Amino acid sequence: MHSRPNGEADSDSGELAQSTQDLEALVLNALDDDKAEDVVAIDLTGKSSVTDVMVIASGRSNRHVGAMADHLVRKLKDAGHGKVAIEGLKTCDWVLIDAGDVIVHLFRPEVRSFYDLEKMWSVSPDGAS
Repeated sequence: MHSRPNGEADSDSGELAQSTQDLEALVLNALDDDKAEDVVAIDLTGKSSVTDVMVIASGRSNRHVGAMADHLVRKLKDAGHGKVAIEGLKTCDWVLIDAGDVIVHLFRPEVRSFYDLEKMWSVSPDGAS
């Protein structure tokens, strides 16, 4: 299951916020379908000029991380988000998928704990701030 520690997007943001929420939902559902572990969605609206939402998740192995990344990129393209940037597929220790308003980090657990992105953004994997 996943948590969203910083609350929902502002409903006054209109259609753009809805498309970001739809994109986030697509990402979270795809990761849930692929049995991603410790999924965290961090709302960065107003905190980052790069993205509105950062999703962090773990896979059990390099193969699992790579499969999750491949499936997610395919689902994003099928949903009309064709220009998705992806980095790290060669080793699958840490794969970054940039879908614009949502950036996804997929890690092996050891790599995730080493870089500790949740701490950088003051969010724990269990959703507590």
